[in-house]
Amino acid sequence: MTYAPPAATTPSSQADSYAVIDDARIRYRVDGPHGAPFLVLSNSLGTNLDMWEPQMAAFSRRFRVLRYDSRGHGQSEVTPGPYSIERLARDVLALFDEIRIDRAHFCGISMGGMTGMWLGIHAPQRICRLVLSNTAPRIGSAERWNSRIEAVNTNGVAGVADALMEVWFSERFRKSSPDAVRQTHAMLIATSAKGYVASCAAVRDMDQWAALPRIDRPTLIVTGAHDASTPAAEGHRMAGLIPGAKLVELDAAHISNVEAAERFTAEVLAFLDH
Repeated sequence: MTYAPPAATTPSSQADSYAVIDDARIRYRVDGPHGAPFLVLSNSLGTNLDMWEPQMAAFSRRFRVLRYDSRGHGQSEVTPGPYSIERLARDVLALFDEIRIDRAHFCGISMGGMTGMWLGIHAPQRICRLVLSNTAPRIGSAERWNSRIEAVNTNGVAGVADALMEVWFSERFRKSSPDAVRQTHAMLIATSAKGYVASCAAVRDMDQWAALPRIDRPTLIVTGAHDASTPAAEGHRMAGLIPGAKLVELDAAHISNVEAAERFTAEVLAFLDH
């Protein structure tokens, strides 16, 4: 069942819709011309569908763009954790069915890229072209994620937000574009601590390296030259394992669609236009 949000919502959410998927209310938004090919955008850990605003003007001219808040993020419901990448990917497939999407392009960043890998491996019949940005089949160590979970359980998402801005954006960008950094920081600290922790577990527990060669969809891998979270070297390794994959390295850190927005948009559009 799909339904509009209550009448008391803010103007920015008037275009939102909600789908009930396995007892979770998932927020999504569709923009762009009817009849155009679908492009699905999947957010990173700790953000929501608004992270894609730098791309929307260009993307929605050529595509029917589906954005959504991953389970536990934004205005989507925070269901009990821990989550898994499979759970998050099955939410996407359920949204496909809800909106009657047979096949779509998929672009995911960080955790959203892990979701895209799962779809490329396990549901290739639903994917046309795949963009995997600032991601890896396994991100970090279990110890790192357990430490992050403990920190958020103790002090909330706000307790890790400043440190994450230093990982998400290069020092140069933080100095030159403070408004963009502030907006992203606000998005992060608005994330539910329970949803964030449940999603940390999904990232912690996923390792898709061995299955990566099974992806047979045309794939673009986007890396950031200054990305300490998912280093460019891991993107190069991914490109060597996914048959025919193309790799682009941007002058950015982890949230490259914001830091290198113009080139990110151009590279993705050029890849999808083939």
